[in-house]
Amino acid sequence: MSDNSRSIPDEVALRSAAPVSIFDAQGQRVEFGSLLKEPVIVVFIRHFFCGSCQQYVTQLSSVRPEALSKANRRLIIVGCGSYEAIAAYKDITSCPFAIYADPKRELYHALGMTYETLALTPADEKRRSYLQKGFLGNILSSIWSGPLKNMSLIGKQGKVSQLGGEFVFDSDVTCTFAHRMKHTEDHTEISELMQAAGVEHP
Repeated sequence: MSDNSRSIPDEVALRSAAPVSIFDAQGQRVEFGSLLKEPVIVVFIRHFFCGSCQQYVTQLSSVRPEALSKANRRLIIVGCGSYEAIAAYKDITSCPFAIYADPKRELYHALGMTYETLALTPADEKRRSYLQKGFLGNILSSIWSGPLKNMSLIGKQGKVSQLGGEFVFDSDVTCTFAHRMKHTEDHTEISELMQAAGVEHP
């Protein structure tokens, strides 16, 4: 498998991604291209029950709104499940940013996030700093905050093998940074992501 984890989406990919409809927390369709009219950081999580991604999004709260404003950046999050899971996800993670849903994963695929796996951090790779819980603790927390606490959302969390990634877009729909996860604990360190976006952190 070739490593395209850092390759910038080309013009064809961006043209394919722009008209894709995703859903806001109220279930309203939003064309992805409409979110790129101003500079934006887009974080793609895995599924809405993923405990590792929940830890990542919780850590994203360390990004100060005034730092984003100073850099003229927005930050949004996209998950691959149903929009019905967004409200509970915001509650679990205390996420202050807008969250959208891409249940058919069209946007994921358009931007090259096609590789699927359930693999954890390889033995020869350092675990990311956002992973504050051990393996068992993460599993138990994921089960409690996900299916046990929100039984009505079972089956609406999204495909569990889907991987996410992070992208930085300028206002002219130019992508200046791209990272696609290679395993389930592979989100970009927030400090690196903010540096790529020109946002002061912490």
